[in-house]
Amino acid sequence: MSEKYLGESYKRLGFGLMRLPKNDDVIDIEQVKTMVDMFMEAGCTYFDTAWAYSGSEEAMKAALIDRYPRESFTVATKNAAWNNCQTREDAIKQFEVSLERSGAGYFDFYLLHNLGNQRTHFFEDFKLWDFIKEKKEEGLIKHIGFSFHSTPEELEEILQAHPEVEFVQLQINYADWNNSAIQSRGIYEVARKHNLPVIIMEPVKGGLLANPPEPVAKIFRDADPDASYASWAIRFAASLDGVISVLSGMSNIEQMADNLSYMKDFKPLSPEEQEVIVKAREALESIPIIPCTSCDYCAKVCPMNIGISASFASRNMLSLYNNMDRALGHERFNVIRAGKGRANECIQCGQCEEVCPQHISIREELMEIAETFNM
Repeated sequence: MSEKYLGESYKRLGFGLMRLPKNDDVIDIEQVKTMVDMFMEAGCTYFDTAWAYSGSEEAMKAALIDRYPRESFTVATKNAAWNNCQTREDAIKQFEVSLERSGAGYFDFYLLHNLGNQRTHFFEDFKLWDFIKEKKEEGLIKHIGFSFHSTPEELEEILQAHPEVEFVQLQINYADWNNSAIQSRGIYEVARKHNLPVIIMEPVKGGLLANPPEPVAKIFRDADPDASYASWAIRFAASLDGVISVLSGMSNIEQMADNLSYMKDFKPLSPEEQEVIVKAREALESIPIIPCTSCDYCAKVCPMNIGISASFASRNMLSLYNNMDRALGHERFNVIRAGKGRANECIQCGQCEEVCPQHISIREELMEIAETFNM
């Protein structure tokens, strides 16, 4: 796969179709059509969706695929074999459903969705790697890869086991570059060691970096009062070597216009602008948070199966970005989807604190989290 060709083709900005505009909880197709038109007119062509994004593939069909020649754009979608699949047939059905919903005819990029930790084995168990290679041979998939949320070590293990991978999609942003839980820099370096093109997701950290803490915002304003905070985040990601596309989950016309204003004719960050990013990251890292490294030694000994490190991440998100909805949503995901115990179920046994390398007062922090989130 030619990185040069890919980078020039997609102008490094991808339209992430995960957070589309809605009216009364229904996707606003007419607004999506306008956004698609703006995107295509700017010469950008990369569209990213997934089987698991409710209504997204159908919206893409109505706003893009039914309105433009198929060869004029690029479609990426994903298979979440860990999502309620009991058999290989269940997992394969996701591919068939995506083809039907989207009307795309074929997928330029097909991803195994969200590999990492307890999710990875489903793709092996259901022999999905063999399936997508077969579909590539049939011409229904042009390029195969996967999206990933885990450690550099696990990424290395997967890439060693699957040399057929042509690209990877990684969570990378300036805030998570040195984050011990996300390890953006570490996973990026593993991908580049394998000479794999990279698609970047969460460059604005789900919108949080579009409204950063005031100390960070001031640094950006002082450097360029006319630039949006989101522009710094997206340009940081797009300036990295080997990047095919930086996905932006745009939710309205205004966000599309802002993104296109600096990505239509993209210019990498200058050395001086890179220094601004370093200062912003240092300011972000100086904000007091729970010093958890997500080693999860605590979770291994917790008799109540509390998702301690994830609860700490929820609390830190609130401390950093003052966004209760996002922090509470993260904590609910931790409890409900990941099947972990609630912070208020802590029995104060102290086993977690005995094994914590960071010497965190875990019981005290969990009490505060239970009160903060009322969970």
